[in-house]
Amino acid sequence: MKTITSRENAAYKEFKHLATNAQARKKAGQTLLDGVHLCQTWLDLRGLPLHCIVAESALAHPEVAAIAARCEAGHAPVTGLPDHLYHALSQVEHGVGVLFLIATPQAALPQALTDNAVLLDNLQDPGNVGSILRSAAAAGIGQVYCGPGTAFCWSPKVLRAAMGAHFVLDIFEQVDLEALVGKARIAVLATSGYAAERLYDLDLKRPVAWVLGHEGQGVSAALLAAATHRVAVPHLGKVESLNVAACAAVCFFEHLRQNHA
Repeated sequence: MKTITSRENAAYKEFKHLATNAQARKKAGQTLLDGVHLCQTWLDLRGLPLHCIVAESALAHPEVAAIAARCEAGHAPVTGLPDHLYHALSQVEHGVGVLFLIATPQAALPQALTDNAVLLDNLQDPGNVGSILRSAAAAGIGQVYCGPGTAFCWSPKVLRAAMGAHFVLDIFEQVDLEALVGKARIAVLATSGYAAERLYDLDLKRPVAWVLGHEGQGVSAALLAAATHRVAVPHLGKVESLNVAACAAVCFFEHLRQNHA
């Protein structure tokens, strides 16, 4: 294991630049996974990282030691940092002290929608996006398409909220959702609190694509018009609508229920 003790070290400066600058992460095509759970899940599902970074105080932690040992056994570089240098990289308060630097996965965009999918139209809250990814993965959905304006899926906040769901999904960003819907070979269901069709009245025993929209404005008028169905989730009480992440979970698991009843 290599140790860095100076904040002037070139490698450390690069780590910090990636940790603190979203544009740097996008330009480099790299991101950081923060914490034992994300790092362990990456190892189990995707393999070795580009680099493993460990805080000195975490070296005695059994799970961190095991992660570092797996990386070293696979010849992935491991670097130890004094705690004060490590904490300048991590966004997790009171975290255990392990980071992975990874290449952001980039799948080839399919020519048409043919499998269960989620389309995110201008969703801006990272917590909502991460929660939707987590629900999609749990419901067996394999593809997520993000239109312009949607929170960057590989940002630290979305990664933490999704809890490793990224690693079992194909995620596509900056997608022209209208063009994608226009070439769909499956039903496209756009959620709307004002829709006439109710979720529980639909036959969902088939592949579908769910369209979920901006937290305040909902799905755009163009996508609502292009969708096969406009769908409302029935609810009681005086609230106008569900949170978009809650709406997504209800839709995904009703689809799962109908196909595995």
